[in-house]
Amino acid sequence: MRVLIVEDEEEFADALRMALERERFIVDRADRISVAQEAAMSGSHDLVLLDRTLPDGDGLSLLPILRDIRPGLPVIVLSARGDVVDRVAGLDGGADDYLAKPFDIDELFARIRAIRRRPMELGSEEIQVGELVFDVTNDEASVEGVRIDLTRRELRVLAALVNRRGRTILRETLEQAVFGFDDEVQSNTLDSHISRLRRKLADAGAKVEIHAIKGVGYLLKDLS
Repeated sequence: MRVLIVEDEEEFADALRMALERERFIVDRADRISVAQEAAMSGSHDLVLLDRTLPDGDGLSLLPILRDIRPGLPVIVLSARGDVVDRVAGLDGGADDYLAKPFDIDELFARIRAIRRRPMELGSEEIQVGELVFDVTNDEASVEGVRIDLTRRELRVLAALVNRRGRTILRETLEQAVFGFDDEVQSNTLDSHISRLRRKLADAGAKVEIHAIKGVGYLLKDLS
């Protein structure tokens, strides 16, 4: 899952990023509304965590813009403005949830899990290809009930491939799904992740193949 944090307080944003990355999220950050709008145009994020007090205005002003760009993109407002009238304004303005600062990080993760369980956003919670089962809600891959130990980058590669199973994914599209805006990506970094992922899937008996389309991208094939 790729998250966009819209927050200008650097210390808070860094702490939030670290907590999210420990849970294998890919994290990008925007420190103002204008930057967040540009980031959202990429279409690569699965969730936005939005502060209200930003240098160029109230973060709630971003909600109609996000709804226009990505109607189904979940948004959780994280704000020190936690009075009832503020929470109502956020939810009526289009936010999926509103959490007042300070908050417990476990509560934030619980609210993220609740949003990800919504069937209209996720479709099926599990996707099967060959013997591989990918749990969309929990970002886990397994074969015959046995979890495959994957790094967060490998999970992002696999999630993108599974969601477009049977179709070729452009290399650039995969890189956008896997790496954050601030990541320094060398030319062979994606190939290294895919090589390790192939080996783990084969060792687990997943009966799938990640096929390289030279000069174009990759394709996940069902071998069962």
